[in-house]
Formats: sequence, structure tokens, C-alpha cells
Amino acid sequence: MKSVAIIGASNDRHKYGNKAVRAFQQQGYTVYPVNLGEERIEGLPVFRSILDVPARPQLVSVYLPPALTLRVLPDIAAKGCDELWLNPGTDSEHVIAEAGRLGLNVIQACSIVGVGVSPDWL
Repeated sequence: MKSVAIIGASNDRHKYGNKAVRAFQQQGYTVYPVNLGEERIEGLPVFRSILDVPARPQLVSVYLPPALTLRVLPDIAAKGCDELWLNPGTDSEHVIAEAGRLGLNVIQACSIVGVGVSPDWL
């Protein structure tokens, strides 16, 4: 079963952190939303940290500003993943350098498009 943790998932259906949850669900992924302030997103239980996710996700998709992305990178590396998707607006030179130092396989692109869905359709 394909799996993804979405860090910065949202209940706001206009935000990309919500659109990603729906896109990955539509494509048959097991989705683990990660958000500090929510309990459920799109009917799914929400985890406060990537470290709380009950399984190692194949993908991690981030929807946080660069300063927050930088802070969660060590936890992402500790949890492990095959691909770390840094969506537009989440990366910076420091984020990319730190992700590389931690040995993460970074993809700088929209994960929604990467999974084969247009954000405009959601």
C-alpha cells in the first residue's frame, strides 16, 4: 500500500495542505495528515508530529514555510521516507542544504501534480 505523510495538512479546502490530502486519497494512498492544531482532516485522524505517524511513509509532502520546514527536517529524517516533496514556498537554500546533509531524497515540486492530479480539480 502506498503511503504519504502530509506535514502542514489543513481543514481549509482552499489550501494546498488540504488539496494534497484529497489528491492522495483519490489516488489510493494511505494518508497521514500532520498538523499541531487539528484532530481530524477529511475524516482522517491527525498526528501532531511525523514521529507520531504509526508507519514509515513512502512519501512525505511538506506544506510549511521554510523556517518551519527546517525545524521538522530532523524528525523527517528520523522517521524515514523514500521521497521528501518540498512544495512551492516550502524550500530555501538552507532547507535544501540541511535535507541533503540529513540524506533525504528531495523533490522540489508540487506533490499534487506529482501524484497525477491538478490542484484546480480539487
